[in-house]
Amino acid sequence: MEPLVDPDLDAAIEASRQEMYRQQNRRPSHQLSQDNFVDLTNDSGNDSDIEEVFPKSKTVVSSETEDVEDDHEREQLQRALALSMEPSNEPPNPDNAQPIKHANIPHDVGVVSAGSLLSMNRKQMEEERLARIAKRKADDSLPTPPSQASRKLPRTEPLPASPCVAVRNPVQSAPQASTARVRSHTEVCRQFASNASNINIQPTCRSVAQWPLGAVKKTHITGFPRSGNEITIEEVIQRDDLELGVFSSFLWDMPWLYSKFNHSSTRILFVMQANDEETREQYRRDITDMPNFRLCFPPMEPQVFCMHSKLLLMFHPGYLRIAVPSANLTPTDWGEDRLMENTVFLIDLPKLEVPDAGKTQFYKELVYFLQASELHRNIIKKLDDFDFSETKRYAFVHTVGGTNTEDKWQRTGFSGLGRAVKTLGLETKAPINVDYVASSLGNINTPFLRSIYLACKGDNALLDYELRTANKRDTALVTAHNRECLDHFRIYFPSDATVREVHNNPKHAIGTICFNPAWWSGANFPRDTLRDCVSERGVLMHNKLAFVHPSTPIDMPDNKECRGWAYVGSANLSESAWGRIVKDPKTKLLKMNCRNWECGVLVPIINEKKSGEKDKAAETQGTVPSAPLPAEVFGDTVPVPMRVPAVPLTENRKPFFFGV
Repeated sequence: MEPLVDPDLDAAIEASRQEMYRQQNRRPSHQLSQDNFVDLTNDSGNDSDIEEVFPKSKTVVSSETEDVEDDHEREQLQRALALSMEPSNEPPNPDNAQPIKHANIPHDVGVVSAGSLLSMNRKQMEEERLARIAKRKADDSLPTPPSQASRKLPRTEPLPASPCVAVRNPVQSAPQASTARVRSHTEVCRQFASNASNINIQPTCRSVAQWPLGAVKKTHITGFPRSGNEITIEEVIQRDDLELGVFSSFLWDMPWLYSKFNHSSTRILFVMQANDEETREQYRRDITDMPNFRLCFPPMEPQVFCMHSKLLLMFHPGYLRIAVPSANLTPTDWGEDRLMENTVFLIDLPKLEVPDAGKTQFYKELVYFLQASELHRNIIKKLDDFDFSETKRYAFVHTVGGTNTEDKWQRTGFSGLGRAVKTLGLETKAPINVDYVASSLGNINTPFLRSIYLACKGDNALLDYELRTANKRDTALVTAHNRECLDHFRIYFPSDATVREVHNNPKHAIGTICFNPAWWSGANFPRDTLRDCVSERGVLMHNKLAFVHPSTPIDMPDNKECRGWAYVGSANLSESAWGRIVKDPKTKLLKMNCRNWECGVLVPIINEKKSGEKDKAAETQGTVPSAPLPAEVFGDTVPVPMRVPAVPLTENRKPFFFGV
């Protein structure tokens, strides 16, 4: 196969990226730090149903020196543009991969706003690069308006039209698409066997429908040995005969992503954030010379802060691949910098043989989410060509940004999570254990954790709302639910020491892992639930995972049982990601307010009942102690990426804080 990037292109891209870094590096270090985060975890501290839950913020970017006394009302900066990451100077050793201590050197790959990255003049890349150098020399003498830093919006503020990174002409140098048809007999295994280490099915870049029953993979880290449970972005995309790709992300590295496609034969649609019509028009102008590229902009109501969902739809001639990663579309998130890992769910769906068959609940919620995102109806209609029957064992869950009223509030946010749990038959009254892995934490408190905990038991938010608005006579009931939640909920987030083991200077380079120290020191923050998140592979973890395991197995049809299930997706542990249910003061009806767009998949662990095993429902009465995360239960179905049991975070082993 022809290489993805030719040597001449490599040289031009390298020169342009180095130039980009030098420009970024001119800024004072304190400015670099404050520009390095964008809020994903804006949480309301107000429990009133009357006041607006999401007051319109004057700015979504703020200095790290803002007053922390306003932490319940003001928007703190907690998410990175991932400016620059450090590569290891040592050559990788696949046979003996060790945790990587990264050198304190700026990475040569910059992730900047979509506006500049989409402005690609691929025919004159070197001339453009020289012109930018000359222009920059002239601009260096001009003063920078002080308001620019506080107004910078990642992926939404249009940057100068000149491209930051040159990319080859797709017509002249892109590899030609393969004309080979998908094989009629593909590697198909029993459910989840495709993830088992004793089954010789390795992810491939070839156009093969490898995972017709679904699989969960860890992102491959360059230089690390592979067991079969890891996957690269090339193996996810399978570019050879890809006809149409729909890609949604929060962060983008366009030149890197652009190199993964056959540009002459593949149509691409990017779903990205743009907060106003002027920005949308700028982005559309940026791709006018790219006939195979289109853009989709989900609605961004005033209270919506972030289009954070990650969803990939890849249409091949013989199958549709759906991938739901926790990774952004950047080389760092996909392990190419040997710095960070993520998780991805994927499933390959064949063409339909019987029209209108296979319309599962997964299909319905996916279509609902895409329609809410305002994806073109013709693309959504293409889903009807594929058989969704094998998605019946999963649930697609989502958070639709904005105010969700009428019956819509039950379908999205943590209410939709509870609804999905119930639909899959995983509802239980018995205590459960929740181990939640997050890369960003919001201003969480016990009522918020309780809402997620109850949703994981199958509550559609009504019980949670009842407890949150209960009067003093129900104090004992509220206390009992709170105690059960706190006793069985563990949150995995890295300590400062863990992060520094991976990166020498994290405050100026790692912005996708963020936690405000004001939250940690708050009187209502459930600190006893936090555990140090240490990757088994010695890298940083950008995963968003929830491992849920009941105190007793949940009975399923056909003499089967569920010993656990997992959430794989984009949602961090924050009210912004999962929403807040309130009563509209005018209509007196419930509504779900959500600040982010998110999506994910629930993956149950279903096994045959053990012979002679009896119903253990009686054991669920009374107090049930919490149980450690049983990594062996999830095994190769949903790989557990962190070390368990984990050490609690305390004052002596504090979490990693951003911008401090």
